Amino acid sequence: MGVVAEFSIPVESFALAETFDRVPDVHVEVDRLATHSREWVLPFLWVSSESESTEVVRETVADDSTVDELTVVGEWASIALYNVHWSESVQQLVDEITDQHGVALSARAHDGKWSLRLRFVDRSIFEDFRTYFDDHDLRFELVRIREMQEPKQREYGLTTPQRETLVTAFEMGYFTVPRKTNITDLADELGVSPNAVSQRLRRANASLVQNTLLLD
Repeated sequence: MGVVAEFSIPVESFALAETFDRVPDVHVEVDRLATHSREWVLPFLWVSSESESTEVVRETVADDSTVDELTVVGEWASIALYNVHWSESVQQLVDEITDQHGVALSARAHDGKWSLRLRFVDRSIFEDFRTYFDDHDLRFELVRIREMQEPKQREYGLTTPQRETLVTAFEMGYFTVPRKTNITDLADELGVSPNAVSQRLRRANASLVQNTLLLD
C-alpha cells in the first residue's frame, strides 16, 4: 500500500541555509517540483519577505552556495518567482527521492526548515529513504505518515459526501461574492437536511485546511 509522508528538515540539511541566515523571515514555496532532467529539479520558487525588498532577497538567494544559477521570471512589490538551478548537494537529495521511487507532492521553506510531502510505493521504501538521512548525519523530523487507502479524491481527507457537497456548492455559486445560492437550496439539491449540508461544509473546509495549509 502506498504511503504519503510529511516531514521537515532544517535548511542546513537541504538548501538555502545562507539565505535564511541573512533574511530569517523569507518564505519559499516550490511552484513546480521536477522536470525530466535531474539538473532542473524544484526549478521554480515563489520567494517573499516582509522585512527585505525583492532586490535584497534576489541577491541573497543568488549568492547562496546551494544555488548555481538564478533567473528572475517575475518580480512584484513583495514576492518574486525565480527559476533556480541547484548545486550538486541539493540534486543528490532529490536523486535519493527518485531512487526510492518517491514522488514530491509539495515543498516549502520557512522559519529555517523545509516542509516536504512525498509519496512512496510502500512504507518499507520510505524507511529506506529515511535511512539516507541517518547515514549522512542529517536531521529529519517525521510529522505524519499515512497509508493511501482511498482513491485520489480522498487525498485531502474528504469523505465522498463532503466532496460532493463542496463541488455542488461551488457549481451552484455558494462561494461567490455575493452568493448565488444558500444552504437550503444546496440541501434540496443534495436531498439532505440544511443541518447536514452545514456540517459537511464545515468539516470539509477543516480537512482541506489541515491537509493543504498545515502540516500538524
